[in-house]
Amino acid sequence: MGVQLYVFDLDGVLYRMDEPIHAAVQAVGRLQGRGCRVFYLPNNASKSRADYVRKLGAIGVRAAEEEVMTSGYALGQWFLERNEAGRTVYVIGESGLLDELGAAGMRIVDYSEKETADYVAVGWDRQFSYEKLANAHISISRGSKFIATNRDATFPDAGGRTLPGSGSLVAALVTSTGVQPIAIGKPEPYTLDLILRRTGVSPDQCMVIGDRIDTDIAIGKRVGARTALVLTGIHTRWDLERYPDLTPDLVLESLAELQRLESDPPSRS
Repeated sequence: MGVQLYVFDLDGVLYRMDEPIHAAVQAVGRLQGRGCRVFYLPNNASKSRADYVRKLGAIGVRAAEEEVMTSGYALGQWFLERNEAGRTVYVIGESGLLDELGAAGMRIVDYSEKETADYVAVGWDRQFSYEKLANAHISISRGSKFIATNRDATFPDAGGRTLPGSGSLVAALVTSTGVQPIAIGKPEPYTLDLILRRTGVSPDQCMVIGDRIDTDIAIGKRVGARTALVLTGIHTRWDLERYPDLTPDLVLESLAELQRLESDPPSRS
């Protein structure tokens, strides 16, 4: 059976920072026009689902909040599924993560010498400081459970540059505490599993499209979905040699190539 659900990464796939990538908007619109389900799966937790809907709308992509699965929103759902609403969490992160955890009923707290938070949650934070690192270090050392929205080492910037990602902040805490976190975002399967559960689509009817082999292609492989690497972001064809166990089903120069493939989707052998 053909692909029923397309799950897109965002940065490096549909846009770079605030600039849409050539043919990406049109490719998504054609899929939606054919009645395909389209979801969006960014690892970045600094924006809420509502933020992403607005950003996608600004470049001409139609999306609803329920079609966006951020690692921050997924973390909120992870807490809800474990009946953790009302527990305390010290957050290294930006407004999107704070909004999603608050919406899930978590109590966002400042660091306190007198009370240890139940959790420390770490996402991308452009106001990261030594004070935040020290607070999280002490809290984890005193027993807080350590959660990472994702472990991406880098984040794509304009002009083909990269910036330190939330994984670099997580790594600082791993180094100082010796504690490995529970990770929520790609390549861990939780976010994609959540999408599949909510849509009722089987993995073999889903295609994950992204620009990073170690996150986008990896999560698709772990869940059993089809995968496509688009060469408009982080990884190149040369990077495929670095990940011999993560060969995607498709390698696309750009999303313009989806039009050719829509009527002849790749078979699974």
